This record gives sequence, structure tokens and C-alpha cells, in this order.
Amino acid sequence: MNQTYTIIIILIAALIVAGIAASAVQQHNERKAAKKREEINKHRAVLEETEMAAGAAQHMPVSKLLISILRKRSLAALIEIYEQNPSPDLKSKVTELQKLIREIDVNEKPPELSGFKLPKSDKVIIKYIQAIKKLRIILRSERKKENITKEIFLREDKTLESLQLRVNIDTLLKRANDAVTNNMQGSARQYLEKAIGALVKHTPQDEYTTSRSQELTEMLNGLESSLKDKNVQNILEAKAREKEDIDTLFAPKKKW
Repeated sequence: MNQTYTIIIILIAALIVAGIAASAVQQHNERKAAKKREEINKHRAVLEETEMAAGAAQHMPVSKLLISILRKRSLAALIEIYEQNPSPDLKSKVTELQKLIREIDVNEKPPELSGFKLPKSDKVIIKYIQAIKKLRIILRSERKKENITKEIFLREDKTLESLQLRVNIDTLLKRANDAVTNNMQGSARQYLEKAIGALVKHTPQDEYTTSRSQELTEMLNGLESSLKDKNVQNILEAKAREKEDIDTLFAPKKKW
């Protein structure tokens, strides 16, 4: 009888141990699966962010080298996703992206920034500025990972910085012109002063900053001259109305 009880106790203990072991294995597998999902989501976020930036860069006067850097970043993220979760669809996308990168001529001469034209829509302008900032962040990240050289980083970042300055200046100029059209000369003056301040503070100074600063300063001087003329005219008109009121007040009374 005692032997039977012993066997039963051993069996119960074995079941408990087996249950604990199964639970531990399940928890391990769940943690492993969760970590795998986390890795995939991390690389998918990088992929989506980079593809959006690359799409925006296609409409900007940037170099093919920068486009190549973005595509290679996308490829690295896509390969990480594929390794975590292999599939024919992902393999095909990897192959397509590799082919696209090979076709990019990184030695092609970059477009001139002088050909930049500010988008007409304010919403598009905001997205444009956000895209430039995102591109600069991505460049810093790639430099930190040593995926690009310091020389390439400095050259490409300088181009983006110059482009960002042009967007900001042209946006302020657009707002100044709109303010003048709406007879809001005070606001126009503030926009021009802000634009000139940004140009003067920018380092290093180049042909664009100096010529643009001079151009906007002339506009500001013309606006201030116009404001002074308008103020003088307002004063003269006010004095004329005041004299008219006094003449009316002291005019001989009519007899009825």
C-alpha cells in the first residue's frame, strides 16, 4: 500500500514538474515571439520612415547620392524583416530594391539650389520643411552608424541646410507679400525683419545669403518709406478734418 502511495505521489510530482516545464517553455516561446514582433516592428518603422523621406526627396533638388543612402537604409531594414520572417513576397521586394539601388547614378551632378521654387500650398510647404528636417535626422543616424563618411555627411547636410534656409526665407517673403496685399504693412515689416535676421545670422555667409539679405533690406526700406508717407497723409487728413470741425463750430449761425 505504501508503495502504491509513493508511486502516486511520484506521478503527481512528475505531472506538476511537467506542467511547470511546459509553462516555462510556453512563456519562453511567447517572449521569443514577442521579441521577434518587436524587432520586426522596429525595422518596419525604419523602413516606412525612410521610404516616406525618399519619396519627398524625389521632389527636392538633392543629389542621387542622398537618394542612394536612403534606399540602402530601406534595404537594410527590409533584409532584417526578411530574416525575422522569410517569405517569397519579402524576398522579391529585397531583389527589386537591390536592382533599384544599382541603377542609381551616385556620380550624377546634383541640381542647383537656385532652381528651387516654393510650393504654393501652405500645407505642402509645412510637409516640405518637415521632410527636410527628417532627411537631416536620417543623415545623422547613418553617420552615427558609420554607414557614410564624415565628408559625405557634411556635404549632404550642408545642402539640406541651405535648402531649409531657402524654404524658410521664401515662406516669410510670401507671407510678407500677402500681408501687403491685405493692407497689413506692420505684419509685412515683421516678416521681412525676421527673414533678414535669419540670413544675417546664417553661417557661413555665401552669395545667396548676402544677395538675398540686400534684396529684402531694400524691400523693407521701401515698405517703411511707404508707411511713413501713409502716416504723414493720415496726419494731414486728420488736421484737415479738425480744421473743418472748428470752422463749422465757429461759423455764423443761420437765422431761420
